[in-house]
Amino acid sequence: MQVFRGVPERATTSTVLTIGNFDGVHRGHRALLAELTAKARDLALPATVLTFEPHPRELFAPDQAPARLASLRDKIELLAECGVDRVHVCRFNRKLAGLSAEQFVERILVQGLSVRHLIVGDDFRFGKARGGDFGLLQQMGQQHRFVVEAMHTVDFGGLRVSSSAVREALAAGNLEQAEQLLGRAFVIAGRVMDGKKIGRTIGFPTANIQVRRKRLPLSGVFAVTVSGVAAQPLPGAANIGVRPTVDDGLKPVLEVHLLDFDHDIYGMHVDVNFMHKLRDEAKFDSLDSLKAQIARDVADVRTYFNTRLPDGTTHG
Repeated sequence: MQVFRGVPERATTSTVLTIGNFDGVHRGHRALLAELTAKARDLALPATVLTFEPHPRELFAPDQAPARLASLRDKIELLAECGVDRVHVCRFNRKLAGLSAEQFVERILVQGLSVRHLIVGDDFRFGKARGGDFGLLQQMGQQHRFVVEAMHTVDFGGLRVSSSAVREALAAGNLEQAEQLLGRAFVIAGRVMDGKKIGRTIGFPTANIQVRRKRLPLSGVFAVTVSGVAAQPLPGAANIGVRPTVDDGLKPVLEVHLLDFDHDIYGMHVDVNFMHKLRDEAKFDSLDSLKAQIARDVADVRTYFNTRLPDGTTHG
């Protein structure tokens, strides 16, 4: 898959295109991308995604912007898995936000990407003050000779699939529902960094995973699996939060204690797959109290994985 920063002034080839933030690349996104790639194969054109960095709400209302479900790197990898040929990462700034809906279509879609077939969600809005909608796209598609197709909302298990619904499930600690909406476990990927080694001093060494995001959609203590360390994912107990017992900072930290594993993995890039929430993060009076609680957490993680069935569910 090819990844481009921005959009060229003049396209060198026509495209089958979709547009969106694609945060998390959930089941709804995957259904849209399946339609995109199928149409692209029919027309013998590249299946192309136009996405934005940062999220528009991070520009206009950073304090109210949603916590990201995936980093840009992770999103690009997920799009590649879905068979996308090209991704254009367009910097979302005030200049871009100031384009009228008509200017956006003419400059970005027609001149820059030479769109032949466009697939968007039925509620897609674009252009200055979100002035453009599906009807305007159809009108301008007739003018510029491209087809516009609507992708309707995807439901799964009676729930409307959306990035917001995934965030709500994660914030509520309902990892199982989040997995249903995503079509996979929620993942945070990062490099194992050198830490303060407090866990090792109390008998529970942890891998400190680099977290580049300022805000995360979940916090607490979880049963997880970690990929990228061994041939098979390894079970572990993860704490994600601000470590109130040992830290005064507010930057989120992800630490994982791998069960029955004691090897040097510093520098490795790993995926932490969140399977089940055990409890909220808490502050303890002493390291001894923290140690006792971690021991209970590890026991709960063992119980969780020992009761899982082959299909991923648990015994009643």
